[in-house]
Amino acid sequence: MPRYDYYCAENNRTIEVSHSADIELKTWGEVCYAAQITMGNTKFTAPVRRVIHPPCISTSIGASELKAAGFTKLVKRDEGVYENITAMDGEERYMKAGDISSIPHLYKKIRD
Repeated sequence: MPRYDYYCAENNRTIEVSHSADIELKTWGEVCYAAQITMGNTKFTAPVRRVIHPPCISTSIGASELKAAGFTKLVKRDEGVYENITAMDGEERYMKAGDISSIPHLYKKIRD
């Protein structure tokens, strides 16, 4: 079952709750009930919002494996200059700020 974090601005608390993806909790009371914790002094009707966390991706694969998987890896070389170390045939090796011709060919990597 997925786990979600809910933040309540009224008490400045974030609570982690497990529930199915089709449920959306909207009040502090609903969150406390789902998490099976006491509400404390916060009103049942205090609004909460779901906190979205970016996914963590950790990998130790090299540039050639990234390229084979369709990823683009840019390494900053100078102010406004990035080296595309996964450049494909026909792509510029260096990407320069403001130069749209140096942008990697994403349409060659992304397919339906």
